[in-house]
Amino acid sequence: MKTSTKVLSAVIILTVFLPVFVILDFMYYLHKPLGREEAKVELIVYQGQGFNKTLEILEKSNVVKHPDKLKIYARLRGFDKKFKAGEYSISTSMSPSEMLHMMVNGRVKLHRLMIPEGYNTDQIASVIEESGMGSKKEFLLTVADKNFLHEMGIDADTFEGYLFPETYYFPKGVSSKKIISTMVHRFQSVFKEDWKERAQNLDLSIHEIVTLASIIEKETGAAFERPVISSVFHNRLRIGMRLETDPTVIYGLKHFDGNLTRKHLLAPSAYNTYLNYGLPPGPIANPGRDAIEAALFPADTKLLFFVSKRDSTHQFSTNIRDHNNAVRKYQLRR
Repeated sequence: MKTSTKVLSAVIILTVFLPVFVILDFMYYLHKPLGREEAKVELIVYQGQGFNKTLEILEKSNVVKHPDKLKIYARLRGFDKKFKAGEYSISTSMSPSEMLHMMVNGRVKLHRLMIPEGYNTDQIASVIEESGMGSKKEFLLTVADKNFLHEMGIDADTFEGYLFPETYYFPKGVSSKKIISTMVHRFQSVFKEDWKERAQNLDLSIHEIVTLASIIEKETGAAFERPVISSVFHNRLRIGMRLETDPTVIYGLKHFDGNLTRKHLLAPSAYNTYLNYGLPPGPIANPGRDAIEAALFPADTKLLFFVSKRDSTHQFSTNIRDHNNAVRKYQLRR
């Protein structure tokens, strides 16, 4: 009788407490990080890569122990078929459960992409390629994709001027279209409704404002001068005077070695503002917020000329005589 009671007690213990122990051990495993000292592993999950292969990589990288337990949990939750492709930064400070949820939710590693104010599309394409985020050739082709321009609501021949300069974060393998659409959406969020109304009051289209802003961006060395430089261009446009700005000429040249000559200034081009009146056909760079604002709200001046003082600032003049004196003083050193 005593033996039967002991056996029964053992059976009860096994049937009641063993499952509880197994469950507690399982939960402890799922939510406990592998180690206190943090070690990181960059894991790339390729499209179509199976769960078993991913688990094998994690085990070999020493960020997962007892992979069978993780496999059981993943299959019970259906996670083994929900992994998102991408690059992940896995750490031993993460629990197995956190690792799984990261990959199921597609919380991929993001890479920093910094686009300076005043960069043109060719320069941006170079930054993207150097950052390992894509092909320069593909980016430049996408920038001039007519259907994509129409889809994004940009009435222009290219996205030049609408790729808003800022610091962005993208996952590895991001497409050129995604990069461009993100930059354009940022531009559209910055160019507010009251700015659109202001452009209409100036009798200028958004495209013309962006074009003017890009010139201001390229001509400005000291930020505080933007509204003053803008006033010079607005004054010239108002009286029908050529803009005569070097950056537009440079933009229109196929090959430029850094030395702008008189021959360049006389070379026919749609962007040569020494030969053509008015604004060039489109932006020559991608202006930032301050340059766009300066194009919309120029300083109230009668200035028509400016020349570099070789210290990032300019000498401004209202007449050609004073301008020529400034050229002799700051450029010719006479």
